[in-house]
Amino acid sequence: MPPFFENGCIELTNNRAERSIKPFVMGRKNFLFCNTPRGATAAEVIYSLIETAKFNGLDPYEYTLYVLRTAPNLAAGDVDPLLPWNAPEFCKKSQS
Repeated sequence: MPPFFENGCIELTNNRAERSIKPFVMGRKNFLFCNTPRGATAAEVIYSLIETAKFNGLDPYEYTLYVLRTAPNLAAGDVDPLLPWNAPEFCKKSQS
């Protein structure tokens, strides 16, 4: 018996996953500019930051700006201040 029959918390569809990749599908033509491995890696990093911010209830613009301004001043390997749950208050979405 599939697990979603036994646990009512499990979703029966993959709509959430489909919605999360929609921006990538819509931006398909923009990816033509990622014609090198370095360009593709840069796009991957930026998209990952934006989607992480959205998932954690942060303002994507403010969070990305915070990460890009803070990361160069950190010691190598010190990523804790950049994690979404450690983001400063100004990165959190206002509830208006």
